[in-house]
Amino acid sequence: MKFPTAALVVVAHATTLAAQAPGIVRRDSLVLTRTAAIAAALANNPQLDVAREQTAQARARRVQAIAIPDPSLTASLDNQPGFLHLGSAQQKNAALGLSVPFPDKFRLHNTIATADVRSAEFGYTSVRQQLAAQTSRSYDTLLVANRHREIFQTNRTLAADFLAKTQARFQGGTAAKLDVLKAQVALAQSDNGLIGAERDVVTATDAIDRLIGQPLGTPIAAQDSLSVPPPLPDVALVEQAALDARPELAALSSQQVGARATTSLAREFWLPDFTLSAQRDYGPDGSGALFSAGIALPFPIFYWQHSKGEIAQSQHRERELSASYRDLRAQVSQDVRATHAAADAALRQALFIRDALLPSAREAYRVASVSYGLGGSSALDVLDARRNLLDAETQYADALAAANSARADLERAAATPLARIEMRRNP
Repeated sequence: MKFPTAALVVVAHATTLAAQAPGIVRRDSLVLTRTAAIAAALANNPQLDVAREQTAQARARRVQAIAIPDPSLTASLDNQPGFLHLGSAQQKNAALGLSVPFPDKFRLHNTIATADVRSAEFGYTSVRQQLAAQTSRSYDTLLVANRHREIFQTNRTLAADFLAKTQARFQGGTAAKLDVLKAQVALAQSDNGLIGAERDVVTATDAIDRLIGQPLGTPIAAQDSLSVPPPLPDVALVEQAALDARPELAALSSQQVGARATTSLAREFWLPDFTLSAQRDYGPDGSGALFSAGIALPFPIFYWQHSKGEIAQSQHRERELSASYRDLRAQVSQDVRATHAAADAALRQALFIRDALLPSAREAYRVASVSYGLGGSSALDVLDARRNLLDAETQYADALAAANSARADLERAAATPLARIEMRRNP
C-alpha cells in the first residue's frame, strides 16, 4: 500500500528556484502535518516491509507444518545375474507408498504454527507503533529546529539593532569603543548560532525523509506548529490500557500457546503413523499388483529418554515463557510509569516557562533596551538581558518539543491513543 499523493502537498518555491544556479539540483518542498508524516511513514518505511515479510514467512511455515507428506515411488530391478546387469533382471518391481502421521499431530502442528503466525503479526503491530512514535519525535525535532532558526534570526535582528544604537551613541560620545566591540561580538555570535540552527534543520529534515521513504535532501515544510499538549490521563488508566493492548504481551502469550502444544506433541511420540502402499511385480512369475496397509508403531522401551529429553525441554520452555510473561508485564508497567512521569514533567516545565520565565525575560529585555536607548543602562545590561531572553525562548521551544515527544512516547507505551483512554474515563 502506498500513501496517497494527496496527503503529500508539493509546494513549488518559484522565486527560490529562479535564483538558483543552473547546475544545482532543484527539489520541491513537501508540506506535511504530523498526521500526514506518520501516515507516510507507515505506508513507505522499509521496516514495515521487513515485518510483513517475516509474517509471510510464518504463514508459509504453517503451510509446511500441516502439509501431508508426499507419496514415494520406488522401482527396482531384482535377481540380476551380475552387478548392474540391468537388462537381465528377472524381476521388475514398482511400489507406491504413503505415510500419514497420527491425525492429532496435524492439529498440534497447526496450533504451534498458528501461534507462530500470531506472534509475527503482533510483532508487525509493534513495529508500526514504534515507527509512528519515532516519526512523531522526528517531526517535533524538525519543529524545534525551525523554531530555533526563527529565534536566532530574531536574535540577529536585535543584535544588529543594538549595534546600530551603540555606534550612534559612540559617535555622540555617550558610549565607549568597548561597547561597540561587544555589540559586534554579539552580532557575530548570533550569525554563528544561525549557522548551527540551519544545520539542525537539515539534519532533522533528512531524518523525516528517511522515515517516510523520500530521497534524503527533500525539503520538508512542517505545517503544524509547536504547542502545549493537552493534559495527560491518570497513570493507572494508561497502565491498564497498556497491559490490555501491548503487542509484546500478546505475542508472548501466543508463544505460550505454541509451547503448550509442543509439549503435547512431544508426549505423543508413542502414537503410531499409518502407512499405505501398492506394489506390482513385473517378473515372469509375478502375481500382479499387490496392496498393503499398516502402521508404524514405536516401541518405547526407553521411555525415560523421551520424558527427560524432548518432553522435559518443552516443559521447561513453558516455564521459561511463563516467567518471561510475568517479567514483561512488570516491564510494561514500569515503562508506562516512567514515560508518564517524563511526559508530566515535560508538560509542567513547558507551562512554567510559558507562564513565568518567558514573560519575565521579555520584560527584562524590553526595559533594558528602552533604558539603553535613553542613555540609562549599560551595554552589558542589554547584552545580558538579550542573552537571557534567547535562553528562555530556546528553553521554551525545547520544552514544547519535549512535551509533545514525551506524549507520543507515552502513546507508544500505552499502545493506545491517549484521547481514547480519556474517552473511556469520561464516556
